[in-house]
Amino acid sequence: MLKRSAMVLLGLVLFGASGLVSAESVADQIQVNKPYVRAVPPGQPNSASFMSLHNGDSRDHALVGAESPVAKVVELHTHTMKDGMMRMRPVDRVDLPAGKKVSLQPGGLHVMLIGLKQKLQPGEEIPITLVFEDGSKAMVSAPVRKLQMHMKKMQH
Repeated sequence: MLKRSAMVLLGLVLFGASGLVSAESVADQIQVNKPYVRAVPPGQPNSASFMSLHNGDSRDHALVGAESPVAKVVELHTHTMKDGMMRMRPVDRVDLPAGKKVSLQPGGLHVMLIGLKQKLQPGEEIPITLVFEDGSKAMVSAPVRKLQMHMKKMQH
């Protein structure tokens, strides 16, 4: 019995040394850049968070969820065009290809904050927890930013 245990232990050590087992979680491999939450008018029950995610690993990964104490429900969403109308819909995951950057941005993939529990004041920091496919989590502090309206100059 002792000999078998020693062999199993040796196998695990060699397996780990071969690089096939990594002590690092997916969250350790993902760099989060420029997160922010959109400020919304008083009475608006929902908002969204945007950021870029860079997968520094040599393997593909995925963002599978998010959490925040400022909302009753937090979901991953995207926008799709259907019948000439832009529609928002939840997605199960956001794929993070190896070595690539994925942008969560207005009009595309984003983190939806549904049923806000508090007002979102510009300049305030909102905690968001990103959840990856291995269950690991990354804590993000996202500043609230006022929505900037871009208007085209009209030419006469």
